[in-house]
Amino acid sequence: MNTPILETRFHLVVIYNNMVYNRIMARPPSNPKSTISLVRQHSRQLIRELDVIKGVYLGTGYTFSQLHVMYELSIHKSLNLMQLAENLLIDKSNTSRTVKKLVELGLVIAEKVKSDSRQKLFHLTPKGENALRAIIGLADRQVEDALENLSEEQQSLVIQGLQLYSGALRKSRLQSSYTLRLIRKQDNVQVARVIRSVLTEFQAVGTGYSINDPEIDDMSGNYRNQRSCYYVIAHSGEVVGGGGIGPLKGGDKFTCELRKMFFLPSARGLGLGRRLLLNLMDEARKRGYQRCYLETLDRMWGANELYRKNGFELLEKPLGKTGHCSCDRWYVLNL
Repeated sequence: MNTPILETRFHLVVIYNNMVYNRIMARPPSNPKSTISLVRQHSRQLIRELDVIKGVYLGTGYTFSQLHVMYELSIHKSLNLMQLAENLLIDKSNTSRTVKKLVELGLVIAEKVKSDSRQKLFHLTPKGENALRAIIGLADRQVEDALENLSEEQQSLVIQGLQLYSGALRKSRLQSSYTLRLIRKQDNVQVARVIRSVLTEFQAVGTGYSINDPEIDDMSGNYRNQRSCYYVIAHSGEVVGGGGIGPLKGGDKFTCELRKMFFLPSARGLGLGRRLLLNLMDEARKRGYQRCYLETLDRMWGANELYRKNGFELLEKPLGKTGHCSCDRWYVLNL
């Protein structure tokens, strides 16, 4: 195998350090405590089997932090301290101590940046390259020996599981800097800017689009009754997305509409859409709704994928009388 186990080990260390406070954004399973307990149990066993608990890798004398620094330098050729810290998800002081030790061992060398004498770039020495090559070979053999006990189908499941879980941990980490809350009056200007910006991005301007709805300039005022609500996603005090529910115009009293759920590009791909969507569906149930209807555009492929993955079924024609006749995709979810 060509993929070193160092990458896998890094994900496992993240799992171990973050499991206690990791917030799972997916819809909770029937027994969430049992699921969490099992994930933690198997994570502990993996850490022990991979020798992580000893702090050094398979008797080589190198710590996992040192190996990850060496591996990053082999991939990127040269990096400064800040870049290494960001890639390894550790603070700059810990990175500095690790790099200093590698320099002392003659595995890494530091060179001053000509344009800025205060900056240093680090790269592997020939000795470091040889050491890393030997370690990667050792790691590959360990993975290969383990995979020989699994069928090809099981090997695919292992890879898929690692990808899914490490990806979920990454999203959870990034989500922690975003806040989900009810809209406030002072958010109106920013929310209106988000809505109009995204609709313009997808050429959803003109007759038949929600960009012309009068409510956009006062979302807080229009979504504060017992049958509606609007939530925003904020980052560093700035609104980067939002979405709400309200009665479906022209529909029955048990059907709500998912309204004006949009995210700026910087907030996409982090799992925030699903987090907001599940929150809004819970709010809909609390308000006595039994179905949720929404309208969107086919070219908003990310939104369509989000709705399908979360149980919304595509309809052949629209429901109610929203006035958004330019929309060409309609979905409904039984709550």
